[in-house]
Amino acid sequence: MSQSGFVSILTAELHFPEASSLKDKRHFVRSAKDNLRNRFGAAVAEVDHHDLWQRATLTVACVARSAHDAEDLAAGAERWLASGDWTLVRCDRLLVTPGD
Repeated sequence: MSQSGFVSILTAELHFPEASSLKDKRHFVRSAKDNLRNRFGAAVAEVDHHDLWQRATLTVACVARSAHDAEDLAAGAERWLASGDWTLVRCDRLLVTPGD
């Protein structure tokens, strides 16, 4: 049976100390999501803390043919998130195959 690829899933909690409204937060979240899509080809969704001004949790999925490539994409995405105009509070990673 051939392998059908790998998905590395990041769950990242972000803090936006500069945000003073939901509008400010949306600006940061949109920027993060757009950059993750463009730089890493990731699928991204805001999954928690929708009603809080200074917090967001993003789930980021990076798909690749090999486990190594999927992990490399996720590691790059995590490094990029850690260097943004916000604080990366927490980041968890999980590697799965579509058959899991």
